[in-house]
Amino acid sequence: METADGADLAALTEEQREIRRTLRDLLDQHAGPPAARTTTTTTATALTGPEGYDPALWARMSGELGLARLALPAEYGGTGRGTPELALACEETGRALAPSPLLATTVLTAPLVAALGTPAQRADLLPRIAAGELTCALAAPGGSLAHALGLTGDNTTGAWSGDGRAGGVQARPAPDGSPNRRLLYGEAEQVLDGHSAGLLLVAAHTGGFARSRTLLYLVRTEDAGAGLVRTRHAGLDPTRSPATVQLRDVPAELLGEDPADPADITRALATVGRTAAVLLAAEATGAARGALERTLGHLRSGRADGSLQGARHRLADLHVQVEAARTLTYCAAREPGPGPESGPLALAQALEALRAAAGEAVPPYDADRYGRRAAADELLFGPAGRLRARAAERTGFPGLPGEAAA
Repeated sequence: METADGADLAALTEEQREIRRTLRDLLDQHAGPPAARTTTTTTATALTGPEGYDPALWARMSGELGLARLALPAEYGGTGRGTPELALACEETGRALAPSPLLATTVLTAPLVAALGTPAQRADLLPRIAAGELTCALAAPGGSLAHALGLTGDNTTGAWSGDGRAGGVQARPAPDGSPNRRLLYGEAEQVLDGHSAGLLLVAAHTGGFARSRTLLYLVRTEDAGAGLVRTRHAGLDPTRSPATVQLRDVPAELLGEDPADPADITRALATVGRTAAVLLAAEATGAARGALERTLGHLRSGRADGSLQGARHRLADLHVQVEAARTLTYCAAREPGPGPESGPLALAQALEALRAAAGEAVPPYDADRYGRRAAADELLFGPAGRLRARAAERTGFPGLPGEAAA
């Protein structure tokens, strides 16, 4: 039983191999398990900093390796490589459990700016995102990012965004009467990297109760003033940084133009959600492979006890489960546009593989690290049964496994 990449490397281009090889070397040095690191900078030190990640490492990942610009259009400083290359990067960051703004900025927020922003907004923001100079966070009220992205529920309903009443975030007219400027008032929880991002993309209600609709607003944190209060929380997984974002008449700018059909916003969120599910699946699969590699290395070192030696057959089954999740993930990544089911189904499979790998991981330090990532991902983006149930709703096939778990 091996976890080497020999078989799948044959399907990769030389450029993709180089992305993987270079990123893996960098993360093994700076963010991998303690025994593998050759630098004095540790993940623990980065986690206690104000950003929750190592800014120097992110500068190399985004600038030197170009991860922040992989999926952005070339006219804004991107390379336009697409989902497969970004999936390779996410798999490697997952393998090392590396904290970085890649998920919040590149996967969740930048695609919405690219899809919905005005030409002026795209020209202002996307080159800075592509260069790694500007980090972003998507603030969806209601505490369910997965629902906002259409992964676990119908995001055309208002439940995830506060229903436009007392909950969520309200967009009030700006004092100058500008139609594209608002003052935001409300609160959003579980905002990934919300405590440190330079740009917040906030889902907020506007139009009053009778005509309430959810739109997306840009909050430039350096100009937000005292009305913006961001509180970082200690989550299950220390490599994820959730925050509560409180807004008290914070100035904001509408992302794009006011749509004639408000459903354009929820459709854009769902489109991003489908791609994000594939990339989250790649990250979870990478974490599962990392746990399995560490466990196998522990076995081969001769340090494992007799009970673990007897678990080899379980590890063989686990290897098959992880590789099945990985195959499903890359099939979804290579689709021209991920369908409404392929991404969530790949994510469900990957979350289950990660949970199983974390359950078998040794030594205890690794079991705790990977176990926390598995639990945190289930809470943020799952659970797996609900992902499958939502896919069943969209396809009309109620027999998909896991529907009852929803």
